[in-house]
Amino acid sequence: MKAVSILSAGKIELVDLPDPTPSNSEVVVEVAAVGICGTDLHIFEGEFAPKLPIVPGHEMSGTVVAIGKDVTEIKVGDAVAVDPSLHCGECFYCRRARGNLCENWNALGVTFPGAAAQFLLAPKKNIHKLPKGIDLKSAALIEPLSCAVRGFDQLPRNPGSHYLIYGSGTMGLMMAEMARVNGAASVSIVDLNPDKLATAKILGFTNLSKSADEFDQPKGFDVVIDCTGVIAAIKDGLKHVMPGGTFLQFGVANEGAKVEIEPFWIYNKEITIVGSMAVLHSFDRAVELFAGGVLNADVMISDRYSLDKYADALAAFKSGKGRKTIVLPNG
Repeated sequence: MKAVSILSAGKIELVDLPDPTPSNSEVVVEVAAVGICGTDLHIFEGEFAPKLPIVPGHEMSGTVVAIGKDVTEIKVGDAVAVDPSLHCGECFYCRRARGNLCENWNALGVTFPGAAAQFLLAPKKNIHKLPKGIDLKSAALIEPLSCAVRGFDQLPRNPGSHYLIYGSGTMGLMMAEMARVNGAASVSIVDLNPDKLATAKILGFTNLSKSADEFDQPKGFDVVIDCTGVIAAIKDGLKHVMPGGTFLQFGVANEGAKVEIEPFWIYNKEITIVGSMAVLHSFDRAVELFAGGVLNADVMISDRYSLDKYADALAAFKSGKGRKTIVLPNG
């Protein structure tokens, strides 16, 4: 099969690899679509993945083409999305149902071969069947949506709340849609890129600005969500949390990055600061939400590339061009 391989930091090639064969409890998926996100860029630049080379790609959808002999609930021909998370199930955190914090954490496309290939090998427990009628070339959006669902699991969900979101990229827009379906009184979005704010406007969001100071919310916001990982945005966002409100760090900041906060302010105003890491018991719900139309895939996805143009797709993502970038490994 054809596959993309990140050979070393900054070096990527299209290679030929053996077609995968499933063990007793594994499934082989013919990959219809694989999304590109910031994690892929970090891996390409020599971060996150502990060992190279690696086939990237952890946002994926496709069709089952082979199953192991112990796989009964999944059939050849099933349309599926794949949860990339590989939890050991035995460590301290797994035993506390916190697999996303697994001490032996692995993931398809990060530490095991991913979906930037014609075929993907995955454990049966990671396979999620999709309802009929779902567009497989858009269903790679389900994995990032499952991260957004996990993020909302970390938040108080009170109808009538006012949300402020930093970042109008894929994840910012998904969080905005999640706020809307959870009964937000208002959703305000900050981004320095006017093209990204224009996408939010297409999706029906109207409180859009390059600066949160321009919003008429004198008491602050019930919930502030950073989807950028940018220190300046995080610092600004913390200023806009109302007393009793919650700040969610959802964007991935660089390791070692620091933001100064005032402990007295957290104490005196009863501010809650939470984080959200990857996927946890949220993939099934993301499938349901996606099937129910919570995302407008035609707006969310701006570019589709063939597998041999993966490097171009990664470069376009890094430049900030467009919206969600999807690669189609089998055309």
